[in-house]
Amino acid sequence: MDPKAEETIQIRQVAQKKALIDELKKMPIIEVACRKTDTGRTTYYRWREEDKEFARESDDAIKFGKSIINDLAESKVITGIKNDDRT
Repeated sequence: MDPKAEETIQIRQVAQKKALIDELKKMPIIEVACRKTDTGRTTYYRWREEDKEFARESDDAIKFGKSIINDLAESKVITGIKNDDRT
């Protein structure tokens, strides 16, 4: 492969991986993050296999995203309790 083309692909992949990590922090669902970043799920899992740092960052982002979602859910439950909403 042409070195310039390979460099261009590398630059694009780095940006796409960062975008995926950012999306996973907001919403820790792989399908959603892939869709929002226009990345195939197969590509995501291939990158995880090929790039252990990306795999670790993905895992960390998912954990962070889950904690945000859990905090939000707990907040909603507590607000409901305070408002005497038993549904």
